[in-house]
Amino acid sequence: MKLDSNNHSVFLMYYHLVLVVKYRRKVIDDTISDYAKDKFVSLSEKYNITLVEWNHDMDHVHILFKAQPNSELSKFINAYKSASSRVIKKDFPPVRKRLWKEMFWSRSFCLLTTGGSPIEVVKKYIENQGIK
Repeated sequence: MKLDSNNHSVFLMYYHLVLVVKYRRKVIDDTISDYAKDKFVSLSEKYNITLVEWNHDMDHVHILFKAQPNSELSKFINAYKSASSRVIKKDFPPVRKRLWKEMFWSRSFCLLTTGGSPIEVVKKYIENQGIK
């Protein structure tokens, strides 16, 4: 396994993010998904985040990304949702008709850590440390 590193640490931090369209409106097609993905990539550089995988359904997107310990995930997610919402509704007028107001994404999101050993294996490893 290859670990990422910076000046003072090594790490491997993968996250699975699910973003849902407001009111679960079925407005995401391949074009909008690619557009949203491009916005994700351009904004993520400022937060030390790297896109690994992206896919969509008609009412939500799944994003797998890597981050660094100094990445401010909630700030990034909120900045991304705000910026992408604004430009999607501006550049895709049919979406605006399906979603009123300025929001494209639901206020909530799902963020899961992924990768590495299963939690039970890590838990057992930590339990077995120390002098016995």
